[in-house]
Amino acid sequence: MTPEIMSFSDLNLKLIAPELWMTLLACVVLMMDVFCPKLSKPKLAYFSAAGMGLITLLIISYGIDGVGGTSFSGMFVLDPLAIFFKVFILLSTILMILASIDAMEKIPYFRGEYYFLLLFSALGMMFMVSANDFLSLFITLEFSTFGFYILVAYLRDNLKSNEAAIKFFILGALSAALIAYGISLVYGEAGTLLFDKIAANPPTSSIGLTIGLLFIFIGIGYKLGAVPFHVWVPDVYQGAPTTVTAYLSVVPKAATFAIFLRVVFGTFLELKTDWQWMIVSIAVLSMTYGNITAIAQKNMKRLLAYSGISHIGTLLIGMAAGTAMGVESILFYILTYLFANIGAFVVVIIFQNLTDKDEIEDFTGLNRRSPLMAFAMLIFLLSLAGVPPLAGFIGKVYVLAAAMHQGLIFIVVVALINMVISFYYYLIIVKKIYSVEPKEYTPIHISTPLKVALYISIAGVILLGIWPNPFIEASVTATSVFTNLMPK
Repeated sequence: MTPEIMSFSDLNLKLIAPELWMTLLACVVLMMDVFCPKLSKPKLAYFSAAGMGLITLLIISYGIDGVGGTSFSGMFVLDPLAIFFKVFILLSTILMILASIDAMEKIPYFRGEYYFLLLFSALGMMFMVSANDFLSLFITLEFSTFGFYILVAYLRDNLKSNEAAIKFFILGALSAALIAYGISLVYGEAGTLLFDKIAANPPTSSIGLTIGLLFIFIGIGYKLGAVPFHVWVPDVYQGAPTTVTAYLSVVPKAATFAIFLRVVFGTFLELKTDWQWMIVSIAVLSMTYGNITAIAQKNMKRLLAYSGISHIGTLLIGMAAGTAMGVESILFYILTYLFANIGAFVVVIIFQNLTDKDEIEDFTGLNRRSPLMAFAMLIFLLSLAGVPPLAGFIGKVYVLAAAMHQGLIFIVVVALINMVISFYYYLIIVKKIYSVEPKEYTPIHISTPLKVALYISIAGVILLGIWPNPFIEASVTATSVFTNLMPK
């Protein structure tokens, strides 16, 4: 077996132009912070957001013009799936930069580095969603994670933030080791690292290949925060700065799903009987454990952490279906989850900026202090619970329909039961916000950047619920890379 050797004659700079521009943008932001110390940090944030906006337009133009192909001897691929997730990553990062401006103003140190680290992590995820072999999968996965190790520990004088960073780093290193070992076993069985070559000549099922896939799935499960690989999630969510927690809760998980889809559907679809039972088991455990444990939480960030674990379980239902419809439902569900979950965290960010508190009890009577924040949290929680006509309802119906078409009745029943459980703890928060008198009545001021982030999230949740067709079509287009490989 001879490993693939990259030839620079295969390098297509046009395909990696967005990543090159992103690299330049990150370097410029860092240098501006160093050489222009008098430049206000909000201006640095707006510059970062504007630069990413232009890069997003470039990627969208690639999708419209049908630009695609491979580079680095097949290790990097630009296809509809990669374009979908790159746009998702960039727009999510822009949203989080807007939501971070006020919080960064309260930190007396390293505020410029914060925006650089966000760009750096986004760059790693842009490369990750274009990974077309196991080597680039591993490198880009760790590349994107390095920035998060620092961001989680960003409040250096906060013991919870330091503890969260240590846990995140240790378990991140463990998951990397598991993925690396699994890749070595898969390479030994397949004789190549490239996804398309493995798919063209799929290896026969064997103990070595099954164990290799198991280790890769476990490593990816850690990155997703799925049960039983979720142990880092609640503590990291609570200890990290809330802006970082909001970003961690959606964007890295979406990027990880991109490579998970390439491994499962683009490479080892022939071994569906070997991996389907694993995904079904993890989905059931994640939904059930996440929802039941969320009931007992007193901290808003921990509650959203366990809620996020349950939503990962719901997303895995689409993977368990093993069809094009299943993949389409995953992509659409990720969009619905983005606006609802980040929107809920934006409300927490606004409240925490003012009070330095994030316990559920602290949100009591929020409607009396800020009707906008109360209404926004109501919309976001109802969407997460799956109430029509909001985005979360359409997302859940889509995922469950994909499972029903494959006869996965058991997992659909489990999902419906868990939806009922989730109603309980989401509505408890709504009750505290609207039906209980607050301890103080001081109005909450919301800055313009946070208002923009809040309005975008509200609009996304409502728009995807009442007019989902364009977003479903985008999901179908992105899934076209797998259409010839799997049943509809």
